[in-house]
Amino acid sequence: MEEKLTHFNEQGRAHMVDVTQKEVTKRSATAFARIEMRRETLQLIRAGKMKKGDVLAVAQVAGIMAAKKTSEIIPMCHPLPLTKVDISFEEAGEDALNVFATVATTYVTGVEMEALTAVTAAALTVYDMCKAVDKAMTIQNVSLLEKTGGKNGDFHREETAR
Repeated sequence: MEEKLTHFNEQGRAHMVDVTQKEVTKRSATAFARIEMRRETLQLIRAGKMKKGDVLAVAQVAGIMAAKKTSEIIPMCHPLPLTKVDISFEEAGEDALNVFATVATTYVTGVEMEALTAVTAAALTVYDMCKAVDKAMTIQNVSLLEKTGGKNGDFHREETAR
């Protein structure tokens, strides 16, 4: 894998890649995170009994907002016209939540960073809303599951990130 890294200029300094000549294509990415917690914490989330409110609804909005703001917090990311951001949750046994973020656009660069930022912000929001009852929660396995579109083609993670 001897590919030239594109985020450095001739002086070896970081720069924002010039995407002016790239072709507009449909692009999407799905990212994943897992939040492990005490059983009682997940039971409170499920029952809607956390004092700060509906944990998953707030985390869903946080993930969407984060995807839209990615270029403001990741220095070399281009601002993108997102056409879809979907945050979903699934229980993983009695003591964990899986978080998924799918982001799409029709543009000249991909949305991997937007999906990763979205899933991370959603997971952090779950932590924030539940930390009063469970400070030992852990956020794990933040990873890109798949991406489609662009000149480098599709990517599908072979091993499970879960």
